[in-house]
Amino acid sequence: MAASASSTMLLSSKTSRASLSWKNQLASTSAFGVPRVSLRHRSHRQCPRFIVLSMDAKPTVLVAEKLGEAGLKLLKEFANVDCSYNLSPEELCTKISLCDALVVRSGTKVTREIFESSGGRLKVVGRAGVGIDNVDLAAATEHGCLVVNAPTANTVAAAEHGIALLTAMARNVAQADASVKSGKWLRNKYVGVSLVGKTLAVMGFGKVGSEVARRAKGLGMHVIAHDPYAPADRARAIGVELVSFDEALASADFISLHMPLTPATKKVLNDETFAKMKKGVRIVNVARGGVIDEEALVRALDAGIVAQAALDVFTEEPPPKDSKLIQHENVTATPHLGASTTEAQEGVAIEVAEAVVGALKGELSATAVNAPMVPAEVLSELKPFVVLAEKLGRLAVQLVAGGSGVKSVKVTYGSARAPDDLDTRLLRAMITKGMIEPISSVFINLVNADFTAKQRGLQISEERILLDGSPESPVEFIQVQIANVESKFASAISDSGEIRVVGRVKDGIPHLTKVGSFEVDVSLEGSIILCSQVDQPGMIGKVGSVLGEENVNVSFMSVGRIAPRKQAVMAIGVDEQPSKESLKRIGEIPAIQEFVYLGL
Repeated sequence: MAASASSTMLLSSKTSRASLSWKNQLASTSAFGVPRVSLRHRSHRQCPRFIVLSMDAKPTVLVAEKLGEAGLKLLKEFANVDCSYNLSPEELCTKISLCDALVVRSGTKVTREIFESSGGRLKVVGRAGVGIDNVDLAAATEHGCLVVNAPTANTVAAAEHGIALLTAMARNVAQADASVKSGKWLRNKYVGVSLVGKTLAVMGFGKVGSEVARRAKGLGMHVIAHDPYAPADRARAIGVELVSFDEALASADFISLHMPLTPATKKVLNDETFAKMKKGVRIVNVARGGVIDEEALVRALDAGIVAQAALDVFTEEPPPKDSKLIQHENVTATPHLGASTTEAQEGVAIEVAEAVVGALKGELSATAVNAPMVPAEVLSELKPFVVLAEKLGRLAVQLVAGGSGVKSVKVTYGSARAPDDLDTRLLRAMITKGMIEPISSVFINLVNADFTAKQRGLQISEERILLDGSPESPVEFIQVQIANVESKFASAISDSGEIRVVGRVKDGIPHLTKVGSFEVDVSLEGSIILCSQVDQPGMIGKVGSVLGEENVNVSFMSVGRIAPRKQAVMAIGVDEQPSKESLKRIGEIPAIQEFVYLGL
């Protein structure tokens, strides 16, 4: 830390210099472990964003939505606390220039305008809960503001509500209650099903999912789970079997959803996936509404594929009053009550208050959800390689077959720079981000990347290859290898048996330059189709024609081959996602042996 928490705090350099009291010389690294820009020979415009101020003036924390008393007490011990609820966006923009921290729940939108209105003074936004959809993370990072949340305090409450919905659904509790209160006595109509011996598939084996699994085991259920990053030893300790996504759907009598809402999980339960389930399956969702295609669920309920659904979350909240899903007789619905216990609300308040106070003191936070400030010149130099690192991580993890668990990742950097001149922490964090974020609710950054990877049992090792040449460029290439997994695209397996992707930056743009043992050259600006084929004339034209008929624009096309007329890999960069029909037609081209679409 730059100075003792008991004597100093960090404030924006835009604060009037008349109020500043310099203490000891700033340490060589910031609170986030990032090298500071030297203060010598810099104009005022070029000074670092943070300087040290005497603690004579307490920081000000604006609490914009109701927070538990225990959390408020913690905040008041360290700062001046302004509890102002139900502010309009204009009122919030007016107040924020006088505040060092802002605490919100889900009802307040923390927009770019708010960060701009803060004049650089706002240093931390605390979200009392897990999701941060209401905070503009990009704007927060640009303005040097850390965003923290409270990801653990709701765990038990959400798990208990999931089990409550599971048991209530199985025994028709809500429907029977409404029937009795309407003066009826229909014992034969509301015969339920037993949980003992039934198979529960937990989709997403994180904090909440694993707690649901523990409780379901206590009810005598057989529990399976799907989660590409779930540690096998943790699952075994609970008595849970990890399976592929399709196996979980096909085997389950009950399905409990605990996955985050990401592009990869949006509407993951749809007409196609419902068709893979046992007839009469029962579904519980206390995660995010958007992971279910609600219209498809209504169709599945009407067809008897899904016998019942118990839902705490919806795509639109509150849902429309005339919603067919809500009104369906086989649906039990609650108004997003997963975290609504007295204990959970207090726990969230304490967790977010501790994170906000810690951030104001300059301490690291495992709950940080955006990147800390990095010196401008370092970020500028690494920017294209940061993009390359994240996209290589995304590519590599998408090449892993569904049932394989990613445990060991090796990253190799080729550079002409001495080790002391190349700090790879940010690059490693972005590879971790690319591999974990698409299927997780965790937001990866320099602060929490290593912690998050370790928590998920993901071992990331690094290797440097010292190259001859000019050290003008920080990195010549980055190679990502995933060991001990199966691949959905066999040609991505290298001679040594790992999934391998290699990339480099060309003219400021990241390129994929190697897949498995095949040399390719394709820009990573859009998405990619990889085809393994027999090398023969006309292949580029055949694939290009299929894409052209659907008006899918091809940005790059490259072929890597062992020898003429032998095995080859074609990499095609596309600006739009082709339809399933177009991809099917590509796969039906006789010389193509396998292919995969990789979204970036």
